[in-house]
Amino acid sequence: MTSIANPALRDLAVLIGEWDVALSFPVDPPGTVRGHASGAWFEDGAFFIMRMGAQTAGPPYSISIIGRDDSAETYTMLYLDDRGVSRVYQMSLGNGEWKQWREAPGFSQRFTGRFSAGGNTITAHWEKSKDGVSWEHDFDLTYTRVKGEQQLVGE
Repeated sequence: MTSIANPALRDLAVLIGEWDVALSFPVDPPGTVRGHASGAWFEDGAFFIMRMGAQTAGPPYSISIIGRDDSAETYTMLYLDDRGVSRVYQMSLGNGEWKQWREAPGFSQRFTGRFSAGGNTITAHWEKSKDGVSWEHDFDLTYTRVKGEQQLVGE
């Protein structure tokens, strides 16, 4: 069988490559964790896959599979990590901004990232909410591209 590229995923090309990631936690305990992320086409562009792990071998590790209904404005992201956390997020990407969000009873989340002018740095943060109304800062992230270039679906 041959894979079929999904043209609805073209905008995700900005995430292709290898990224160094710094996660800065303000509390519990405060500090910075360094990691690595990679973004790539899956099945020649049928889906997009994003992996993230600690800079050293071992946990934490997560994987996300991203796709989009060709009639929708947003993407759907299936997330799983080595803690056994499995979530479904909605996602948007465009105009230099990357957003992810989920609304779930007792624990909603939202992520906002902004791309640098050259697209090689993403400055982001996560927020969380117990009721979907009152939001609090969770942690910050900085993605810095270390390898790779944007490749359009089907290239």
